[in-house]
Amino acid sequence: MLDACLGGVVSLVVAVAITANVGGSRGPDVGAYMFAVGLGLLMLVRRHHPSLALLATAVGLTGYYIADYPPIGLAVPLAAALYSAAEHGKVLLATSTAVVLVAASSFFRLREGTALGYLFGYELPWSVAIMAGAIALGDGVRNRQIRTAQQRQREQDLLRTSQQEAVRVITQERLQLARDLHDVLAHTTTIISMQADVAREALDDRDVDATQAALAVIRSASGQATQELRSTVTLLRQPAEHTPRAPVGTLEHLDRLAAATTDSGLPVAVHLEGQQAPLPTVVDVTAYRIVQEALTNAVRHANATHVDVYLRYRSDRVDIAVKDNGHGGGTSTDGGHGLAGMRERAELVGGTLTATAADDGFEVSASLPIEGVR
Repeated sequence: MLDACLGGVVSLVVAVAITANVGGSRGPDVGAYMFAVGLGLLMLVRRHHPSLALLATAVGLTGYYIADYPPIGLAVPLAAALYSAAEHGKVLLATSTAVVLVAASSFFRLREGTALGYLFGYELPWSVAIMAGAIALGDGVRNRQIRTAQQRQREQDLLRTSQQEAVRVITQERLQLARDLHDVLAHTTTIISMQADVAREALDDRDVDATQAALAVIRSASGQATQELRSTVTLLRQPAEHTPRAPVGTLEHLDRLAAATTDSGLPVAVHLEGQQAPLPTVVDVTAYRIVQEALTNAVRHANATHVDVYLRYRSDRVDIAVKDNGHGGGTSTDGGHGLAGMRERAELVGGTLTATAADDGFEVSASLPIEGVR
């Protein structure tokens, strides 16, 4: 609709200029008005074929002046075509066409006897200004469109990067939950296995009290494991991008973990040093899992009779030490997987973990930073 209106305006203005008949050896006739109609119709194709519209307009104007019809100027019939060409990146073509047409028009006007001062002092500057403005406007619109497209592309790239990062974080979270499941199952099955052996031996000895005590420990351990498994599975089922993860095991549960291990037959003593303060969630969970894994391996491999767990709260970190008095090598005898898992947990939060075997037992030590961790 806009192009049709623009074409109508161009045809009307050119027709008025033709009717004014201010020069030229030929007066207005049907041929002249056909040029007016043709120049207007070219506005209908300028958007989709800007180069064609510009060149056709230039050829039409050149033919019109060669036919020596009354002058109609350049600005009105040419401005829209120049704008469209510049908008589509044809600035050089638009500028070259405008220069050639200005030179040709000036030649024909001077040949017809147009006053030099009037042509170059009044009419031509206005025409040049309008055509230059049309080219500049088209080029400016094109540059703005390019900047907008680039900005949109940057936003899409940023969104895509954010989505990829979200997927990575969710995947990492799922892996962490899987590790939690492993730790819970490993610790619980170790206790249940040991207590099952105790119950079997007690049944052989017909010791009802010992059998009931062992079964009670099995029931308590399995109940706690079921609760943790239910919490972890609930987190796995919920949309991770909308549901923040709640810690499944933290140092708040350390006494319960120590009691369960003690009930399994390996006494555990917990020693706290320093002023206790809330820890970042990821550090809290990591500390708990390190202690849990160390206790599990002590139960499995250390042949120990006692384990000490030390928690030392510092201003910028929390130090952990799990030391048994066994001679089975602790974590070092399980193929290194338990130790590697604990070390990986510590390093993920920027901490360190070491394991030391000695004649009087096996010790796992970790130092986890607090500052700068959320």
